[in-house]
Amino acid sequence: MEDSPTPSVGTCVKKEVIVANMKADYIPHSIEVTHFATASMEGQGLSIPSLDDSENVPAEMVVSVEEQVHNSSEAEDAELKHRPDKKRKIRVYSQKFRKDWLHLREFQGWLTEGSAVERAYCTVCNKELTAGKSELLKHAMGKKHKKRMAEAGSHVTVSSDLSSVLDETGIPHVLRIVDMRSDTVTQPSREMKEAMFDAPVGDDVFSEDSTVKALEEKVAKLLEKEAALYVPSGTMANLVCVLTHCWSRGSEIVVGDQSHLNLWAQRGVPQIGSIHHRTIKNHPDGTFSLQELRSLVRDDDPHWPVTTLVCVENTHNLMGGKALPLQWLDDLGALCSEMNLLLHVDGARLVNASVALGMSPARLVQSCDSATLCLNKGLGAPMGSLVVGTKEFIARAIRVRKVLGGGLHQAGMFAAAGIYALDHVTPRLSWDHTHARAIAQSVSEEHSSAVTVDLKDVQTNVVMLHCDNIRVNAKKLCQRLSSVTDTETDDLGEQVIVLMSPVSDTTVRLMTHCDVKKEDVKAVIKKLKYIIREYDNMMYLEYKISV
Repeated sequence: MEDSPTPSVGTCVKKEVIVANMKADYIPHSIEVTHFATASMEGQGLSIPSLDDSENVPAEMVVSVEEQVHNSSEAEDAELKHRPDKKRKIRVYSQKFRKDWLHLREFQGWLTEGSAVERAYCTVCNKELTAGKSELLKHAMGKKHKKRMAEAGSHVTVSSDLSSVLDETGIPHVLRIVDMRSDTVTQPSREMKEAMFDAPVGDDVFSEDSTVKALEEKVAKLLEKEAALYVPSGTMANLVCVLTHCWSRGSEIVVGDQSHLNLWAQRGVPQIGSIHHRTIKNHPDGTFSLQELRSLVRDDDPHWPVTTLVCVENTHNLMGGKALPLQWLDDLGALCSEMNLLLHVDGARLVNASVALGMSPARLVQSCDSATLCLNKGLGAPMGSLVVGTKEFIARAIRVRKVLGGGLHQAGMFAAAGIYALDHVTPRLSWDHTHARAIAQSVSEEHSSAVTVDLKDVQTNVVMLHCDNIRVNAKKLCQRLSSVTDTETDDLGEQVIVLMSPVSDTTVRLMTHCDVKKEDVKAVIKKLKYIIREYDNMMYLEYKISV
């Protein structure tokens, strides 16, 4: 390197400092990254403005530093170097023009590229602008610009090179949205809608709807029970079963502490039915100790309620969609029979369990006195669940359904959707399981310490992602998955929003379903890998500073 000429006394020397984040991009939900960068630069005698808006944070910042040259001794230089009031002027250059901005509603009809990559041009105001998103938005909100836009009126046209058309919400159609919050978010297919449209209907309260009757007979045969009853929802189906079994006051039920009946249904059993319930600790596989169950069954004592019913959930939602082991179900049924207890199965995703275990749904409820089967979860119907049991049980359940407001009149169209789902969606449930496994496998292959998954827990269409709660928690991960940054768009070549559900502070749940296609799974995997690497790299931030 050639020696630079010595500056004269009193002149300013401008130096450029390149500050590059070598292993991680700015993450909007990880403000500690910015704090880390700020501390690093202050350690170099520099200062940096607050970077609260991720859109204004460039991947590489060029910092211009001006220093006054003094003709002083080495001692004076050393003293100046350590003076706390010595300041350096810093200028962070704006980022380059991005074509993705043309898709934003605020920029439509007036924004084009400027004379240089750092410039933009307003065709309405005939003015060049700095190519920073915040500066462009500020210009768009200005009174003069708004006035000229209003004057232009219908003469303002959208650039013909746009690759998409914005909908009424301002979201471009090129944006891929994959909703995996639950398997209840599905949309009826065209064929399902046609089946609904063509279905004969009648008044089901008078037991005159032939399509509802056909659905009830179909499900009763599928689960090998005497009769079935159609109700609007899975929550009502379980409540109907519990209230029907616990007909006498003073009854008590035993449920798993992580079960849907205990945690997610407003505890409707005691709230509406005045039925006491005791919880038993669920094991990681969704089962519980049969020995502990035996100890919870109360003796015949007037001081205590009467233990009447045991409830299980198959598959078990909060335990990762696991299918209950068949041998354990048989042992539980034998114990309940021995102790004169009734057994109910919450079968919200019973068909998923059947597919996972390779057994008929009827085999899984063989030892049960009642069961429910949801049509509006993995099966993709818009609404409805079935209750199955003996004819006497169903006759009493009809009375309970009525008092809960579940008696439907012309319900045939919804029953037709259920029949279509059983015939056409059930055979493809294994694809949902395969998709869930593929997503879990991709996360596992990252060997991340920030976001992890236990592959042996993935049995059906449910995947639980675990966050370290240091770099990221469940809420932050869901927020990041549901956002798209400019840098991410450039790196991945597409815009993808993935919706998932935080089920605890550190756990995120995703569910595959019939609306999630192979292309969606590929996009989800690509985005998950990208975001996981962002969080992992937060531990290893390095900054290259050259003067």
